[in-house]
Amino acid sequence: MTAFHFLQKNWFLLGIVIVIILARLAPKFGVQGGPIKPEITVKFIAVSTIFFNSGLSLRTEDLKRALFQVKLHVFVQSFTLGFVPVFVHLLVTLLENSHLEEWLLKGLMVVGCMPPPVSSAVILTKTVGGNEAAAVFNSAFGSFLGIIVTPLLLLHY
Repeated sequence: MTAFHFLQKNWFLLGIVIVIILARLAPKFGVQGGPIKPEITVKFIAVSTIFFNSGLSLRTEDLKRALFQVKLHVFVQSFTLGFVPVFVHLLVTLLENSHLEEWLLKGLMVVGCMPPPVSSAVILTKTVGGNEAAAVFNSAFGSFLGIIVTPLLLLHY
């Protein structure tokens, strides 16, 4: 495999590594209120762009077919909003007696109760050649469910 083919095949993962390195070199560039205004660009523009691009690249038949994959949707939502919070709660319980900061563990619990970010769900599914229509549906549906389920899970734990 040539270097070009490797870069072409792994462009997304390499992009993540490059962005992490750039964030380490210039962390003030991406802070809230900084030059790129992530509170606006990420929250509104990036998420909208991801859904828009995904919608343009999907055929209507694929999206329609994905809507009726109820078993898949139940599994995905149960895993992300059921299994993951239970697993993270067990992990946090195990780590409570460690030297880790209490607020770090609370933050881990909060993140464990949230649905996955839209960008990673859709882009990573597309990158590996997965069912992109189902990823778009589950990402959007999980975000809506998360509005109700996440606070309930946090109250429970």
